[in-house]
Amino acid sequence: MAHRRVFQTLIRHYSSHSLKNLNPILQTLPRITQFQSFPQISNLISSNSTPNLHTQFSRHFASNRSDDSESDEDYDDEDDSEDETGESLDEDDVVSGSSGKREYTAEEKESEAAAIGYKVVGPLQRSDRVFKNYEPVFAVFQIGSHQFKVSNGDCVYIEKLKFCEVHDKIILNKVLMLGSPTQTLIGRPILPEATVHAVVEEHALDAKVIIFKKKRRKNYRRTKGHRQELTKLRITDIQGIEKPVTPVVIEKTKKAVQEKVGKVAVPA
Repeated sequence: MAHRRVFQTLIRHYSSHSLKNLNPILQTLPRITQFQSFPQISNLISSNSTPNLHTQFSRHFASNRSDDSESDEDYDDEDDSEDETGESLDEDDVVSGSSGKREYTAEEKESEAAAIGYKVVGPLQRSDRVFKNYEPVFAVFQIGSHQFKVSNGDCVYIEKLKFCEVHDKIILNKVLMLGSPTQTLIGRPILPEATVHAVVEEHALDAKVIIFKKKRRKNYRRTKGHRQELTKLRITDIQGIEKPVTPVVIEKTKKAVQEKVGKVAVPA
């Protein structure tokens, strides 16, 4: 250990001072520190030029350092050239700098919404009268991977729709089935002319679900919570089927009611 420490101090001094400043240090060392058995250090002392200590005493791994450095330089040059030309950047990877979210074009929004099963018409205006009285017609539509059976005026919660805001009018065009008291229409798999109109009322969060994982005798426990994002839709109209005419109810007067009551025979 003593010899090793002496050699380390010599190497540090030799790297910081010149060979002339190192000679008095070598004269003060005891006879134990002979360098005959260490050719690397004897060559260092005998040489007049300053050696590269990193290449002589550093530890090298299996890979060649010179080849790695050349490959790294080539890789950096390729990256610089690609950044200058800008040809390697794809249009799909463009994101906004502040939020980090992808920016969709109008065509992309329309195509992705159609793949999910809806189409955004526009915001609801004050002059629109979209809400109607109840009609005895039902529809089964699909949006995403879920199916719902609805009627006029119903409210449903679905997974959050990305490209619509609150108070937007949307059309659900993947209608699988329509029904009324007089007829039933079944799609194969969808009805091309049937549509369900709805209005987005709010974007909300579902109740929290706790996910707990445990492995016994392993000191492993993980607890996570999840709240699914939902969109609330209000069904306003169902189109694509003949709707029955609602009968007109005639209100009976009090006189007619009293006459009917008087004619009823009282049991003895």
